[in-house]
Amino acid sequence: MTRSGSRLFKPVLAALAVVLLLVASFSQQRLNSARDRLGLTRIEPLKNAPPVLAFTTVALGGFRGLIANALWIRAMDLQDDGKYFEMAQLADWITTLQPHMTTVWIVQAWNMAYNISIKFQDPRDRWFWVRQGIELLRDRGLKYNPHEPLIYRELAWFFQHKMGQNLDDAHMYFKEAWAELMDKVLGGGRPNYDALLHPKTDQDKSRLKQLEDTYKMDPKVMEQVDEHYGPLDWRLPEASAIYWAWLGLAECKKREDLIPLRRVIYQSMQLAFQRGQLLESKTGSLFQLGPNLDLIPNANRAYEDMMEQDPKEHEQIQTGHRNFLRDAVYFLYVNNRLSEAAKWFHYLGEKYPNKPLLNGKPNTLPGTISIDDYALDRISEDVGETSQDRVRAIVGGLLVHSFVNRAMGLDDTADNYELLASKVYARFEKAVEGAEKRVGLAPLAQIRKEALDQLLGTDSPLNQELQAQLRTALRLPAPTLPPTGSTNTPATPAATNTPAASAGAH
Repeated sequence: MTRSGSRLFKPVLAALAVVLLLVASFSQQRLNSARDRLGLTRIEPLKNAPPVLAFTTVALGGFRGLIANALWIRAMDLQDDGKYFEMAQLADWITTLQPHMTTVWIVQAWNMAYNISIKFQDPRDRWFWVRQGIELLRDRGLKYNPHEPLIYRELAWFFQHKMGQNLDDAHMYFKEAWAELMDKVLGGGRPNYDALLHPKTDQDKSRLKQLEDTYKMDPKVMEQVDEHYGPLDWRLPEASAIYWAWLGLAECKKREDLIPLRRVIYQSMQLAFQRGQLLESKTGSLFQLGPNLDLIPNANRAYEDMMEQDPKEHEQIQTGHRNFLRDAVYFLYVNNRLSEAAKWFHYLGEKYPNKPLLNGKPNTLPGTISIDDYALDRISEDVGETSQDRVRAIVGGLLVHSFVNRAMGLDDTADNYELLASKVYARFEKAVEGAEKRVGLAPLAQIRKEALDQLLGTDSPLNQELQAQLRTALRLPAPTLPPTGSTNTPATPAATNTPAASAGAH
């Protein structure tokens, strides 16, 4: 190489290096932009991390996984020692380092909703941590893992179990707080889907934005879920459990992922059927739930769909289905929906002809017992029950029967039903005496008032003549007549929920 060529070689190399660096920088920017757009970015800056951890993370770069593993081992040690608060901070760093590590999201959310929440006595503090767990999975976990069935399953489980069941002393506070949030967004338990899907007013647009941005719920999917499994009251946790399980099913690629999500759906349907109706949204400290009997046809279909889709679990689902049908007949009967009760009683006999209708009574096969005898035997069987939801349904149903017979002039029968209701109530309260307050029933006077509201309200199963006879028998004032030309339903003083009336029920 000549001396002149040697002098040009280094500048050419330097220029070429600059050009290549510029091209690489431009390409990297485009790649980063595409990764963000497609949700492929795995790295976020650590916040509030110790300086040593922050420096090590930057310095090691690609070894973030090793750091995450070391933190995970430490987090498990903290869990074994019961140091859940410290564990929550470590888990937050781990999810930042490795946002696609599904197990960390699930363990951290469970830690918040279950382990940390019960450290507090105040229901408001417990609710804060339960919400933290839900929001962690919903707002962050699914953001980085939108196709991960396990996260959907865990989120659905929090609604079904932590909020929906009565295993936490603060469970009624959770339900009431969630119902209040949903009521503000949806304007009631049965949303106007057309207004949400095609908002025209500022209020509807605001509700849609809050529903999508804050609660990450799609009204189109809600409508599909409601059509398939409803009518659901979206203020109650069972509706949200079914919603997230429904979304999770669409992401399943393996059978073992399908099973827990399907189970969440039909178990939530069972709960929604037993107490999926918000009888009194909020009056003072009262928050009362009752059976959603209109849900029975779709709940039955949910069980049958699950049995068809999962033949390997057919026997287990079949057992749950049979118990659901037995409850459906019973709940319909004691709530005076006799024609529907007879229909499902016949269906139960056809579906399970060789299975006893009552536990421990082999001579109660379908065809050997009438629906009246079945219902009365169930009442006798359930008098010893300690299930809050079932006993509440029994007492309310017996009082409905009492009022119906009173309206028909059958005072002796009405007195018998009311006496039986008071005996069932008293026996239950005695059985749970000394237990946590979460398992107690609402005051008997409150349950009686709700049964009366049901029969004197606008959706009463009684015709106007029987309603008038019931008012006369109970010495209640006649309903207030609407103004001339009004099409509104007359007000029903006896059926109006007031703070004074509710306070008196205590």
